[in-house]
Amino acid sequence: MKPDDRTSPTGRVGQVKEVTSLANPIIKDIRALTQKKARDESGTFLAEGLKLVIDALDLGWTIRTLVYAKAAKGKAVVDEVAAKTVARGGLVLEVSEKVIATVTRRDNPQMVVGIFDQRYRSLKDVTPQKGETYVALDRVRDPGNLGTIIRTADAAGAAGVILVGETTDPFSLETVRATMGSVFAMPVTRASAAEFLAWSRGSGAQVVATHLAGAVDYRTIDYRARPTVLLMGNEQAGLPEDLAKGADRLARIPQAGRADSLNLAIATGIMLFEARRHLLSLEPAP
Repeated sequence: MKPDDRTSPTGRVGQVKEVTSLANPIIKDIRALTQKKARDESGTFLAEGLKLVIDALDLGWTIRTLVYAKAAKGKAVVDEVAAKTVARGGLVLEVSEKVIATVTRRDNPQMVVGIFDQRYRSLKDVTPQKGETYVALDRVRDPGNLGTIIRTADAAGAAGVILVGETTDPFSLETVRATMGSVFAMPVTRASAAEFLAWSRGSGAQVVATHLAGAVDYRTIDYRARPTVLLMGNEQAGLPEDLAKGADRLARIPQAGRADSLNLAIATGIMLFEARRHLLSLEPAP
């Protein structure tokens, strides 16, 4: 293993242990992270797969535990990730495939799993700048929708995702899977509806909300002059009146078929790429 160029935030070096028993208390604690209560109490979450673990480490996320199956031992990239975990004060567990299968609860479990500290950006630290686009989601319920939106926001070059009200957990196993690693690249903020409205009034950004009562074609809005916050409603109920009234523009996506609505993640993707169309190019950035 190669030593990592970063030091542990605690100033201590981690450990490496071999675990074969499903009754091991550390394994029980890790398995509990599939439940929101355990994630909330510990402030940590699970990320499955070597790519996600590498992405998180590269972006400076704090790793608490690395778990890998014995079959993965000896692979250079796995050894390197293990070395980084130890150097940063984390615990490395080498486990049997039976044990790792119970951690991920999948028919085809990943051979590498990381446990990371959760990370939220404070709303007071969000100061929209020219050319930036944020996505605000009101009470999003579906983990797959949220994960897909975080991934899409990352792909479109958005500056962050703001979760408004009681939403699904961005660090649930299902959401993290759906982000395909973008959860580590996309800043996530939480706020109540009242906090969001107060912030938006002083943010300097225009709030463009999708709404069935919207009279404006989303393609006709000027997204260049000011930073933009795209406000998207709940999957079933849409936007409540207070949030709709707080928006600068109410927009609609024209539809021609029999379907009376779009999936939230699809609608958000359409809005995002239109809002950022003037900033996106197939040419590589200089």
